[in-house]
Amino acid sequence: MKAIILPAYNKNILRAILSLQVQERELPKPGKDEVLIKTHAAPVNPSDIAFIQGGYNIIKTLPVAPGFEASGIVTDAGENARNLIEKRVSAFVQADRDGTWTEYFIAHKDDLIVLKDIMDLDQASCFTVNPFTAYALMEIALFSKDRAIIQNAAGGQVAAFIRMMAGEQNIEVINIVRKPEVANRLKQEGVTHVLIQNEDTFEKQLYTLAKELNAATAFDAVGGELTGIMFNALGNDSELVIYGGLSNKPGTGINTMDVIFRNKIISGFNLVDWKSELSQPDFEEISEKLQDKFIEGAYRTAISNSVAPDDIVSGLKSYLGNMSDGKILIKP
Repeated sequence: MKAIILPAYNKNILRAILSLQVQERELPKPGKDEVLIKTHAAPVNPSDIAFIQGGYNIIKTLPVAPGFEASGIVTDAGENARNLIEKRVSAFVQADRDGTWTEYFIAHKDDLIVLKDIMDLDQASCFTVNPFTAYALMEIALFSKDRAIIQNAAGGQVAAFIRMMAGEQNIEVINIVRKPEVANRLKQEGVTHVLIQNEDTFEKQLYTLAKELNAATAFDAVGGELTGIMFNALGNDSELVIYGGLSNKPGTGINTMDVIFRNKIISGFNLVDWKSELSQPDFEEISEKLQDKFIEGAYRTAISNSVAPDDIVSGLKSYLGNMSDGKILIKP
């Protein structure tokens, strides 16, 4: 089978991308609780970019094929997973072996979501991470009975799902972006509250709007100084949830007196931990609910392009320059 192989980690993202090679690998054999999946599509996520730089929390034995997420068809299985053969699945894999940027990949049976027959496989390739992350983050806002949310990286896919879900609950969302062109796109899509981080009046606008809407929850995918700005804009009895670190910088500028005297907290969110705390029936119920939303067309991941493995270098360069335009899918 063909596989996109990372020979070594490199903090320089361009060098990391240029080092990727398409190689022939032996078809892997599934263990007793595992399946072999013929890849339909594997997306490129920010976590994949961090991984090939060696900056993600998952470190694998090199050389290795990157990729944590994909959709496909189960073609073989171990003795405890034979019932999954020929099933259409979405998978999320993090084991120390080749990932999903391959023609075939191995997944543990517990790392699969069996798909409904009419679930689109392109959409399914992006199903296991972003929709569930947004769902879990929204649970935090709903638990606090919040009526307004602040979020950064608002041009991204998690943010888009949060807007969809918040709209269903009549919750306002304050969206922070870096680029004016992303702000313009969101406004053209009908998004109401859009702030551009680099504008001189950004902090004043954020504080005013957060107070006006009584925002009590913030979702931070970026880090850096924006962490403190968002936290400080929240009112009493509020929470900032960190679920990403796109800036590769530590959060700064936090008003410690707010933590002590205004009952404001900072927490972290990890999708794997969230899933591990759910019972299997509860997770399956959430999966069914989210699949139905995709099948109805109420939810959708923006996909900007598809590339073959041989075009991975140009595909990744394009993705890094236009991440807010949508996912790129690797299609073997």
